[in-house]
Amino acid sequence: MDDGTGSRTHPLRPDAPRRATPRTRPRGDQARARLLAAALQSFVDNGFHGTGTRDIAEAAGMSPAAVYVHYSSKEELLFALSLAGHQEALDLVAGADEPHRRPAQRLWSVVNAFCEWHAANHVNARLVQYELGSLTPEHAEMIAGVRRQISGTFRVILAEGAQAGVFRVHDLNLMVVALMSLSIDIARWYRSGGEWTPATIGRHHADIALSMVGADPETA
Repeated sequence: MDDGTGSRTHPLRPDAPRRATPRTRPRGDQARARLLAAALQSFVDNGFHGTGTRDIAEAAGMSPAAVYVHYSSKEELLFALSLAGHQEALDLVAGADEPHRRPAQRLWSVVNAFCEWHAANHVNARLVQYELGSLTPEHAEMIAGVRRQISGTFRVILAEGAQAGVFRVHDLNLMVVALMSLSIDIARWYRSGGEWTPATIGRHHADIALSMVGADPETA
């Protein structure tokens, strides 16, 4: 188990640190990856509260005791999935934003990337976006911090566009929520193999975002 400092301890002897070796570390990484994949599918299929650690262990082809070697609870698995998903989304948004460009170009690029990600990763995104209430208060606050960074990018772009007179934004905070919801809600309804590809949805919703702030997509 993790003692909070990053070191691993024997599940039955918390006072006995176990040193990772070049041979055991990759094996541990593989086991954690299997557990995360199994947890993701189990949570999606049965819901967080309808899933037990035994279900996750069986889906991963491991014993229930093996789960606790790597994660102290199913909530810790949910947190690991949520943190990874939110961090990936944050990195994507940060990479899509180019501060030297015009506000309309920046907004289009960020919304396009954020929406396309939620469609392409709709299974994972649906879980991490709609199971936040199942996290502990401490873990929920850590995720909220990442979400504030994502929304902060939207807020800066909108504020600069409004100040430059190219966006009509009557309530900055409400517009941030509206644009974030436009993107996040894709994970709720999108299914692979349908009429629209993630790229199509990204471009379409990016155009909608510009229309919402009174900018013309054709001249952005």
